[in-house]
Amino acid sequence: MPPADVRLLGDPFDPAAELAAFTARHPQAGGVVSFLGQVREGDGVEALELRQYGPLTLPGMQRLAEATLARWALEGLMILHRHGRMHPADPIVLVAASARHRRDAFAAADFAMDHLKSDSWFWKREKADGQWRWIEPREQDYADRARW
Repeated sequence: MPPADVRLLGDPFDPAAELAAFTARHPQAGGVVSFLGQVREGDGVEALELRQYGPLTLPGMQRLAEATLARWALEGLMILHRHGRMHPADPIVLVAASARHRRDAFAAADFAMDHLKSDSWFWKREKADGQWRWIEPREQDYADRARW
């Protein structure tokens, strides 16, 4: 099983540079699939804050990476997730999977995101129209995870 690149980041990251470096590390892959989540603009959103608990969050992300690698024939896997305060258009999460064949890469990235989103080890709140509110997982998030 190839090692995964799993990072919990307190500072901004450059998704294009991260994806370029990941792709360069896996030239044997026939497919690289990625997902970038960012703070959405609109609906009065001014900021997003993600809080985490180090002894729980990073180990949970690493277990998710191990489960993903065990399930699909991957050449590589990267899971980057921010915490702290972010603003519209700031990157939050980047998941990339490389595989010899595209279907494994697509499925692995989808699986990782469905589990990151619904089994989140983060507490999320959003500031909109000057007011902070906590965000809970949606029913759709649980349904997405349940399909696996």
